[in-house]
Amino acid sequence: MSKGTRRIDYWHDPAAPKPTSRKTSASVFVRNDDGHLLLLKRVDNDLWTIPTGGVKKGETVGQAGVRECLEETGLEVEVTGLVGVFSTPDHVIVYLHGDKVDEVRQPINICLRARLIGGQITPEPSEAAEVRWIDPADLDDYPIHPALRHRIDHGLSSTEPYVS
Repeated sequence: MSKGTRRIDYWHDPAAPKPTSRKTSASVFVRNDDGHLLLLKRVDNDLWTIPTGGVKKGETVGQAGVRECLEETGLEVEVTGLVGVFSTPDHVIVYLHGDKVDEVRQPINICLRARLIGGQITPEPSEAAEVRWIDPADLDDYPIHPALRHRIDHGLSSTEPYVS
């Protein structure tokens, strides 16, 4: 995401703009040995999320999740499973540069389970204002968009993959 880009997420909102694109992203649901969840605070909307980003040409979904986690947090992870595939048309993302709409995206997110294998927390300033290990009991203290909270809650409550 380029500097100066803002993001607005819509969830179950009939007034949301109509999508102009449909792209695949990968996210990683990472818990440490204490059961804490890896979260980062986005710079484009000031909301907390799990590491997430677009799947690039020439890479697998797993490679994208691992790359995004390293880029955004400085932490190296290994994919261990699947939280789910989240593709509901009820989630729409508007990307703005200044006052200009760059894109209105209906995302397809593949959320992967992963485990920490190395690295050190070093937020990428263009993407993450902060990176923290959060006790799941404290999640309500963090502003998290409902679409992302849906992924997190499923990851915490079930080992069965979710498909929507």
